[in-house]
Amino acid sequence: MAKYIIRRILVSAFVLFGLIVITFTLTRIIPTDPAAKWVGPRATAEQIAAARIKLGLDEPVFVQFGKYITDILHGDLGYSLVSHKPVTEELLQYLPATLELIIVGTFLGVIIGIPLGLYSAKNKNSWFDHICRFFSVGAVSLPSFWIALMLQLIFYGWLGWLPVGSRVSLQVGLMYDLPDITGLLLLDSLITGNMVIFKDALRHIILPAIPLAMFPIGYSARMTRSALLEILNEDYIIAARSYGLKERLILWVYAFKNSLGPTVTVLTMTVATLLVGTFLIEVIFSWPGMGRYIGNAILSFDFPAIMGVTLLTGLSYTVFNLIADILMVLDPRIRL
Repeated sequence: MAKYIIRRILVSAFVLFGLIVITFTLTRIIPTDPAAKWVGPRATAEQIAAARIKLGLDEPVFVQFGKYITDILHGDLGYSLVSHKPVTEELLQYLPATLELIIVGTFLGVIIGIPLGLYSAKNKNSWFDHICRFFSVGAVSLPSFWIALMLQLIFYGWLGWLPVGSRVSLQVGLMYDLPDITGLLLLDSLITGNMVIFKDALRHIILPAIPLAMFPIGYSARMTRSALLEILNEDYIIAARSYGLKERLILWVYAFKNSLGPTVTVLTMTVATLLVGTFLIEVIFSWPGMGRYIGNAILSFDFPAIMGVTLLTGLSYTVFNLIADILMVLDPRIRL
């Protein structure tokens, strides 16, 4: 096990290094001048030249790359060309809103998708099973941005039931000081006991969380159904039924517990996928997270910000991939 984990960590480090090389190379071949972006549109030639020295762009490419690697190892992702603030500081500012959206979306995926898959397997080939399978395929296949637009049109545009934009309404933001303990507004409002902020934040997060949750709902439902159908035909399940045990006990205690392995592994990888999938959702719903940050960075050619988000996403995906591999190997049946 230790050798396997060390090998996977080394492979993950190699993947991250390749990502760094690719992103660094792309920022150097795109026909734009970061120094000119740093000093602004009305800068003189002298100011641009001074900015090139300040940013280290006057040094050879290999020297720049070596310095960039050293800075990354020290947690320094450079400075934004637009705001002149450290990229690491800005990422920490926008990341909590994205994490909160991912957590809520994953939570919905688990509490909806797994029961759907469980009862779908229990009622195989019934009308409920057919509806669940159809819904699961649609949840996985339909683009999340299309679902987001439809939800926005129906529940905000036509019915006016739910708000869009920001994490709280303007009135609540003006009347109350928003708590900032963990960065997760729902959790912070519960910690401080401010139910007004909690209810308002919950109403704002429902619409963007639903399209984000569709993929894990469909995926976990399909994986749970597939795993359960295989387990329900095992000899120990047949033996349990022959002993006269209740079907509910067999389903929840014996079968469901043994089907969680593949589902948990898939959900772990799904969380990493949601980190990228949430960007477009955030833009559609004006959610103040990483999606807005990377969108503004792309439009303004803010290369340090773009590279910072790319490295953070790559690191998250690699770490969750490693966790999924370890969880899979921890299954005694796979190890055997």
